Order: sequence, then structure tokens, then C-alpha cells
Amino acid sequence: MASTEELYQHYLKHPVICTDTRAITQGCLFFALKGDHFDANTFAKQALALGAAFAIVDNENYAVSEQCILVTDVLTTLQELAKHHRKQLTIPVIGLTGSNGKTTTKELIRAVLAEQFNTFATKGNLNNHIGVPLSILSLNSDTEIAVIEMGANHQKEIELLCEIAQPTHGLITNVGMAHLDGFGGFEGVKKGKAELYAYLKAHHGYAFIYRNNPYLLEMSEAAGLNKVIYYGSERENAVSGQLKHTDPLIEFEWVAKDNVFEAKANLTGTYNFENILAAICIGNFFELTPVQINHGLANYFPSNNRSQLTKTDHNMVICDFYNANPSSMTAALNNLKSLSAHHKTAIIGDMFELGIEAPVQHELVAKLAAQNEIGLLIFIGKDFYAFKDQYAGLFFETPVEAATYLQENPIKDNLVLLKGSRGMALEQLLPLL
Repeated sequence: MASTEELYQHYLKHPVICTDTRAITQGCLFFALKGDHFDANTFAKQALALGAAFAIVDNENYAVSEQCILVTDVLTTLQELAKHHRKQLTIPVIGLTGSNGKTTTKELIRAVLAEQFNTFATKGNLNNHIGVPLSILSLNSDTEIAVIEMGANHQKEIELLCEIAQPTHGLITNVGMAHLDGFGGFEGVKKGKAELYAYLKAHHGYAFIYRNNPYLLEMSEAAGLNKVIYYGSERENAVSGQLKHTDPLIEFEWVAKDNVFEAKANLTGTYNFENILAAICIGNFFELTPVQINHGLANYFPSNNRSQLTKTDHNMVICDFYNANPSSMTAALNNLKSLSAHHKTAIIGDMFELGIEAPVQHELVAKLAAQNEIGLLIFIGKDFYAFKDQYAGLFFETPVEAATYLQENPIKDNLVLLKGSRGMALEQLLPLL
């Protein structure tokens, strides 16, 4: 069996990691991971034929040549290799988690820090027990600072990801009603996310905390953090800010060291302002100038279907269908209510991973949508469909049924919110809007 150090020497010569034979590059290391429905050991020979320098396998039956490196467990080996690589680096690593806004905040931080530093940020949603080690192994000698997103739906997962990424700085965007099934309720969410604070405390790291959020204050105090940088609405914070305009894009002012600066961002949604302040706070901490910070913010354009404002031939659509939970759905509906438009439509899909809370949470959202007097309400999914006789709006069990309705009854000249959990695949409705 190959040791971590032996494998690391191969990595230094072949620093590109592949886990999918469809993405093999010449001279890469192929890690034969297992999934619920596949065993990539069976693709080791193919990976080598496609140009991989070595294939890391954990089944001796597929160690077919000297280019196959046999290990006890491929996933554990990948994680240990990432830990070893991280220990060789002396750069700041910002660990980022939260129930809502992780990816948007990550991209805002990256946009700001990139004004001065060679900045790496987690690609896409590579934020789990596989994605984080792949992200760490993407860092090289040119990287000056890294922003590593950490996702979780069970306790102890953030703890594991911290052991791999070894963050020197950290941020929890918020805690909300997300992944309740895995975390075991809201208190479980708080406990799971607070594992980042615990790691920072144990390793003398810095935490950036949104002072307006009582849950984050409670969690940080419980963790006993002593290296804390606050941001929020009040001047007592290292960075503070106030919204000036949010219809539809955000304009605001922010303050650092009693100096006031005007700025704007290409984002919609009042709820995104705290994400913007987080990026400003981190940029300020790393001594970027206000001009650099504002330039970075102004040059960030969302392209990941998170609070993304999209002009179609017939409507203005808030594309926010990458994910959804009760907290983010509430924020999105309240934001739609606040925006000025003659006609508004909310098309919202089921929220996943809520466990026994699913019926209650879906009814609360349906009730809120009705109270907001938005205009046309379209609910999609089995959980929302259960309330079709209790609340105003159109209810469809599937996106296909909703698509048929939209084809026969096109929506025009509306401001449309399109939001639901990723598994609802609401992007298929966008061409009809």
C-alpha cells in the first residue's frame, strides 16, 4: 500500500486530479472513487488508456499495471493527500459555510480579493467531502489566498471539512431552516455550522461575524472565539453599511474607520446585502483599498441562478432556482413583494430535505405567498400540491404540468420569481418565460 508521502511525490509531478474518465487530462492522477451506483475501480484501465499518469485504486483486482497505485480506501486517501498538501501551504484559507448565501458570498469575496491577490475560490458546488479535498489539491504555489466553501447536511461534516481545509479564517453566513432532516432540526443546524467556530477557536483563527444575527453571536460566544471581526449595520463594527436602494439592484453605502463610501452591486434582494458586507469586511481586513473593494463588487455578475436577474423576451425573471429552503424562500418572497413592478408572478417549487418538518414549512411558505399579495402564484411539487384546496394560486404536481400551463397561458410583462430546490429542475421553465 502506498503511503501519503509516496503519493504526494507523484502528485507534485502530476498535480491535476481527475475522478471522472470523461474529464481525463494528459498526465493526471485518476482517483477511482465509489458511489452508490458505481465503482470507478472498473474504469482504472480506461483512465490510463486516456492519458492518466497513475490510477489510485482500492481493489487489487483492478491494479492491472505499475501505473495503478493500490490503497486501502480511495476516498480516505484523497482526503489525506489534501490534508498533507494543505500543511505545505502558508497562505490564508477562508472557510465559509451557512444555510443560505454560501456560494454568492464566496463569489463576492473572490471578486473583491482578486483585485489584489491571486485568489482561488471553490469551483461550482464542490463543497463536500470530495469537493473540498479536490479544491485544496487545486491550490498551487501561485495561489495567494483561498476561499473554500463547505456544505453539510449532517453534524460532524463541517468538522471533517475543516480538518481537510485547515482554515485560518472563517465565516458562517447564517443559520436557517435547511437540511433539517439530516441535522435533526434547527438546533442541530446551529450545532453543525458552529463546528467551524470550534475549529477556528482551537487553531487561533479569525472569524468574521455578522453582528445583526443573534444566532451567530450566540454560537460565537459559546465557542469562546477571541479573534473576531464584526460587520453589520452599526458603526461599532469594523465595517458597517446601510442600504439605499434595492429596486431591483442593490445600492448602498458602507463605512470603515469613519470613512463613508458609496457603492452598488449587480444583485437583487435585500437578503444579499449582508453577503456584500461580508465581502467588504474581508477585503478591508486584508487591507484592500475602498476603490479596489468597490471595483470588485461592481464587476461581479451572478451567473449561477442565485438571485440572478435575467431579462427574457417577455419578462424580467429573478432566477433563484439553484436551491431553496424555508429561510431563503421567505427572503425571496418578501423581496419580490418589496420590488416595484406593475405585475408580479411567483413560481415556487418544493423544498427538499426537510424531513418531518416538510408539511409545516411548505404550508408556512404558501401562506406567506398568499399574504404578500404578489399577483399570480404558481406552486409546483407534491408538498405544495397538498395545500391546493387551502390557499390561493395555481398548483401543479410536476414542472411538466406547470410547463403545459405556461405554454397555453404565457406570462408577459411581469417580474417573475422562479425559485425551488435543485431537484425540482425549474430551469426547464425559463424558456417559457
